[in-house]
Amino acid sequence: MALVVTPTPENLLQAAQRIRAGRLVAFATETVYGLGADALNPAAVASVFELKGRPLFDPLIVHVSSTNQAQKLCSQWPVTADKLAARFWPGPLTMVLPRADLVPDLVTAGLPNVALRWPAHPVAQQLIRLADCPIAAPSANRFASISPTSAADVASELTDPDLWILDGGPCQHGLESTVISLVSERPIVLRFGSLAVEDLEAELGPLTIAVRSVNQAELQSGLASPGHLSRHYSPRTPLLLIEPDEFPPTIATHQRVGLLCFGDQASTPLTPHFAVVENLSVDADLREAATRLYAALRKLDQANLDLIVALALPAVGLGRAINDRLQRASH
Repeated sequence: MALVVTPTPENLLQAAQRIRAGRLVAFATETVYGLGADALNPAAVASVFELKGRPLFDPLIVHVSSTNQAQKLCSQWPVTADKLAARFWPGPLTMVLPRADLVPDLVTAGLPNVALRWPAHPVAQQLIRLADCPIAAPSANRFASISPTSAADVASELTDPDLWILDGGPCQHGLESTVISLVSERPIVLRFGSLAVEDLEAELGPLTIAVRSVNQAELQSGLASPGHLSRHYSPRTPLLLIEPDEFPPTIATHQRVGLLCFGDQASTPLTPHFAVVENLSVDADLREAATRLYAALRKLDQANLDLIVALALPAVGLGRAINDRLQRASH
C-alpha cells in the first residue's frame, strides 16, 4: 500500500531526497495529482512508465520551479514563450519547445521537443525546489483511467508500498493543463485543458487547434502531446456521450444507468429514471464543472452501473476541454 503523507517541511524534504535518489513521489498540483521522478534520471523515469503501465510512445510533461529552469531544458526559447510564461506561469499551461540535449529520450518519447510546465500548487513548487531538479510527472493513476484529483484517488490505483503520496488536498482545477506547441512559427494548441483557449487567444490572437484523437495504428511517429490517445481518462463502466438534443438515448430496460449532466440538464422529467445522477454544476459554472469532472466520473464508476450517459456541455471555454475528456472516455 502506498503511503499518504502530510506535506510538512520534514516530509517535503524527505520526499525531495527520494526524488534525488531515483524513487517516485506522487504529489498535488492545481490540475491533477502527478507521479513524479527526476526528469534527468532515465532509470527513474522508466519506473514511472512501469508503475502506470504507460506506453513508452507517450511523452511526459516536465515540471519546473522557475522560467530559468525551464529555459535550461530547451535549445530555443522564443519570445512567445516569454510572453506566455509571464502571463500564465505558474499555472495550468504546458509549453512544448525544442529540447536541450540533457533531456533523456525516454521523457520525450524520442521526439525532438519537450513539454514544460511550472505548476502553481505550493506542494509541487516546494518539492521541485527542494529536489533541485526538474520532475517528469504524468497523472498519478493507471494509464488511460480517470485522472486523480485527491490523494485517496492516487492510493486507490497505485498500491506500490515504496510510493509516497504528498497529500495537498483536492485539486483546484481538476483538469489537466492546456498544452500549446511553440515549435513552429505559429503556436498550436495540442490539448484542451484547465486554461481556456480563449484566454490564450486574448494574449496571442487566433490560434491553430490541433487537438487530435490518435489510435494505436498511428503511433509509429509518437505523440506530439500527452492525452492524444483516442481512449483516455476512462472509467471501467461504458460511457455514452450525447448532445443534449439527442436525449434521451435508447437504453435497454434492464440496464442500470447513471447520468452525468450540467446545469438545468438535470431538470428533465426523465432524470428520476436514472439510478444515479451527477450534476457537474447546478449553477452551470464551467469552472466548477471542470473541477468536479473526474470525481463525478469516479462516483459513477463505483455505482455498479451498466452504462454512464454523459450530456455534452456548451463547447466554449472550459466546456471544450470537458467535452474532449468525455469524448475520449467514451471510446
